[in-house]
Amino acid sequence: MLFPRLNGGLVGSLNKQMFSFEGIVAVPETLIERTQLQKAMVFELSFARAEGILRGDEVADWPEHLQSASQRQRQHYDARIPESVSEGDIAIAEHAARNLVFMLSSVQAQRSGTVLEQSPVIPGLGWVASGNGDFALGSMLIEVKHTERNFGSGDFRQVMMYWLLKYARSIENEGDVWSEILFLNPRRNAALLLNYDKLLQSASARLNRVELIELLRSAVSQEVERR
Repeated sequence: MLFPRLNGGLVGSLNKQMFSFEGIVAVPETLIERTQLQKAMVFELSFARAEGILRGDEVADWPEHLQSASQRQRQHYDARIPESVSEGDIAIAEHAARNLVFMLSSVQAQRSGTVLEQSPVIPGLGWVASGNGDFALGSMLIEVKHTERNFGSGDFRQVMMYWLLKYARSIENEGDVWSEILFLNPRRNAALLLNYDKLLQSASARLNRVELIELLRSAVSQEVERR
């Protein structure tokens, strides 16, 4: 209802703007294929490791990283939580983590004076609970995806909802909103930077900000009434 134009054509057009970072390489697929863990768990482990590096922990604490990754994965009904990780799993996680840290550092270096924020708050609205994004850098929201494919319609829908929820809250407290979204895929060394206004207009049949918020509020209210 909110994004009727978010179809295969638009998604394909957006993905044509992807770019890669010089100085890093993708995680070898041959290495990923050998893991016995769920792919989501392996890359959740890498995310935990990247957070450790950002804290200044050069020496990895893999039991701690596994615990952190497991807590996140338990939010998914189909998650399989391992008791330990192999050397191959560690190699994948370390590689992807180093890629992510390199990407974040490169982007931050281009925006002097900005502070990297971890787990930025995504406000709730009505029955929609609040949550957290991955990172933010000034007016840029950064979403990390470890998919083997290009970014999909679900990824774009997710970050557009994040923006709408943030904008709805900013109307109430006169807060700031993000103007850009940066997708990062450390697994593939792929990235995509988009302007939020252009993305929202392209996907929403060119409704403006206020119209989108009113449509979202209406949808939330109708769902409350049905419940």
